[in-house]
Amino acid sequence: MSTTATPQAASTAVTDRPRLPEGDDERFTGFGVLGLAFRDGDCLALRVMTRTSIGPGYRAVWHRTPDGAWHMSVTTDPAHSCPRYFSAAATYEQVPEIELRWAGPARLHVRIPGVLDWEIALRATPATRAMSALGSALPAAARRSDPLLGAMGPMARPMLRAGRMRMTGAAPNRQRFQVVPTRLWRVAESTATVDGRDLGPVGALDRQIRIGDFWMPQRGLFYVGDARFSTFDPARHAAVAVSEDGHAGDARSR
Repeated sequence: MSTTATPQAASTAVTDRPRLPEGDDERFTGFGVLGLAFRDGDCLALRVMTRTSIGPGYRAVWHRTPDGAWHMSVTTDPAHSCPRYFSAAATYEQVPEIELRWAGPARLHVRIPGVLDWEIALRATPATRAMSALGSALPAAARRSDPLLGAMGPMARPMLRAGRMRMTGAAPNRQRFQVVPTRLWRVAESTATVDGRDLGPVGALDRQIRIGDFWMPQRGLFYVGDARFSTFDPARHAAVAVSEDGHAGDARSR
């Protein structure tokens, strides 16, 4: 059995030995939850970028409320983390810490003190094993090919039964993105509270949601993999808002 056969082992490997894909664009490697929908309308996502080409590694939690508002909590400068690409569609704030604790090889606890308490149980399925084998086998050139990545999304849809998926497209701040999961697991069970509110049972939404061209899966998926974004160009891309005192703006009041 592979030494990275479990989510915990694969996540530890990409943390201890992170390798960025080659290129001169903005590149990331790490792990997290691509997206997890809750029946009452919430959605959570986790990004743990263990290495990036634009700054230090960081952690981020995305939360979409039932009324459609997105908010991102990040552990580093928002201008060098997820809001760099998504702030046109989300509020954001920098938080001191996003705690991760593995309670076993396939059980993860995510916590933002005073804000979020999120338990996640993961499992492999024949479909996630097949997609993991495909993602891990892609050569470097294929991982940068929009036509190939564009074909992977429709192929993954019937296999994973997670609704529409796109591996390439445009982020809200207009940068192009490419996402290449090299390992996948299904979220088997999950509970979460945000600001003391229980998000209730997980389950597909009546209408699948997206942020930019990135569709949130209707069934929760945990991944290890890489991502690329266009190099920031102030003439073409929206910048993260900055307040008069020089700090990133748009933070939600708590």
